[in-house]
Amino acid sequence: MLLLLVVAALALAYAGWLRYERFRDAPIALQTTGNSVLIESGDSFAMVLGRLRAAGIERGHDLEWKALAMELDVMRRLHVGEYTLEPGMTARELLGRFGRGEVLRRPFTLVEGWTFRQMREALASMPHLEHTLADLDEAELMGRLGADGVPAEGRFLPETYLYTRGDTDESVLRRAYEAMNGLLEQEWPQRDPDLPLSSPDEALVLASIVEKETGLATERAQIAGVFVRRLQLGMKLQTDPTVIYGIGANFDGNLTRAHLVEDNPFNTYTRFGLPPSPIAMPGRDAILAVLHPADGDALYFVSRGDGSHEFSRTLAEHNAAVRRYQLRR
Repeated sequence: MLLLLVVAALALAYAGWLRYERFRDAPIALQTTGNSVLIESGDSFAMVLGRLRAAGIERGHDLEWKALAMELDVMRRLHVGEYTLEPGMTARELLGRFGRGEVLRRPFTLVEGWTFRQMREALASMPHLEHTLADLDEAELMGRLGADGVPAEGRFLPETYLYTRGDTDESVLRRAYEAMNGLLEQEWPQRDPDLPLSSPDEALVLASIVEKETGLATERAQIAGVFVRRLQLGMKLQTDPTVIYGIGANFDGNLTRAHLVEDNPFNTYTRFGLPPSPIAMPGRDAILAVLHPADGDALYFVSRGDGSHEFSRTLAEHNAAVRRYQLRR
C-alpha cells in the first residue's frame, strides 16, 4: 500500500512538473494587441499577477507563475514601469522583461519643418507623459532648459524621441534641445570655407528657410546654394516662407502682393540678410545642406507645382520659368 502511495505521489509530481514545463514556454494566449501592465514602486508579485489577470492573461496557476518568478529570480527585482503584453509572448519572456526592466518606450516624433507652436501642441497630446510646461510661455520654457534669452524657434532637432510612462515633457524637449546643440557643435567646424554665415545660429536660421522651401532631399543643397550666393552678392533672399512666418496666426493661406511689401523683421522682400530667428525646426539634412551648399550659378528658383523647382541664373530666365510654371497654373 505504501509503495502505491509513493508511486502515485511521484506520478502526480511528474505530471505537475510536465504541466509547469509546458506553462513557462507556452504563449500566454492574449487575444488582442496593445495591452500593457504597470508595475509601481512597492508592488508585490501577487499584485502584479493580479494586474496580469485583469489584463486578460488566464493561462497558468498562480503557483506556477510564482515558481517561475522564483526560478528566474524575478521576485526580488521587479523593475518599476509599464510593460507591453504581446500575443505569442511566453510567461518566461514576460517575467524576464520584468527582471531586466525592458519597459514600454513610446515614440514622439518631432517633424522637420514644424514650428515651435506645432511642436508644443503635438507634445501636449502625447499620452502617459507628465505635462509640466503647459503654463509656461516661450521665455520661461527656454529658461527651464538653461537657455535664457534664446529664441525657441528652430532650437529642437527633428527626430523620434522615445519616452517611458512618467517621463516629463521637459525631459523630452531637453533631449531635443541638446541634440540640436550637439549637431551644430559637431558640424559647424566642418563647414565649407567662405560661407556668408558668422555663427551656428545664422546657419540654423538659413537651414530653417531651406527646410520650408522644399520637401525634396535632392534639392536641399541646391536651394541652400541659391541663398548662399544671394547673401554673398548682397541680394535680398526674397523667400515666401519668411513672409508667411512674419504674418503669423493672421495668415489665411493666401500670400498677396500686399504681404510682400508690408515690412516686418521676417520679410525678406523688404529687408536684406537673414531674419532674426529661425522660422521652423530644420532637420539634419537641411543643416548639412547649408553648411555644404551645392556649387552652381543659379540665383533664382520657382516651384514646378510637383514638389520640385526650376533653377535659373538670370532674372529673365526666372521670369520665363514663373510664366511657365506659376502664371499658367
